[in-house]
Amino acid sequence: MTRVKRGYIARRRRTKIRVFVSTFQGAHSRLTRTIAQQKIRALVSTHRDRDRKKRDFRRLWITRINGLIRKREVFYNYSKLIHNLHKRQLLFNRKILAQLAIFDEYSLICIFNECETVKKEDWKESPEIF
Repeated sequence: MTRVKRGYIARRRRTKIRVFVSTFQGAHSRLTRTIAQQKIRALVSTHRDRDRKKRDFRRLWITRINGLIRKREVFYNYSKLIHNLHKRQLLFNRKILAQLAIFDEYSLICIFNECETVKKEDWKESPEIF
């Protein structure tokens, strides 16, 4: 009986997975079953950590803004500053405020002073944005 050669489809699928996990260590880059498990695990981690990364950066920006506020004694704390910015309709996102805190403190302090000049009467006249 003549020898039957196997098809190439399964080999091509395994090769594709091997390319994905080629940088993993030990059996995680060599054994077929372990490779498949590690690929699934890696994809789950990247999906989960995309949201985690956004969360961590937001925490970093808030910390930087709060540090500048307390260092310069412009406001009592971060939450009151953000509340007053919204009351004045000075809608900056936290990333921009954090970059200003690092590179250009003077302009950020000017924004804070603009926000600080709010009087109780101005609050009643300003339209609600929420």
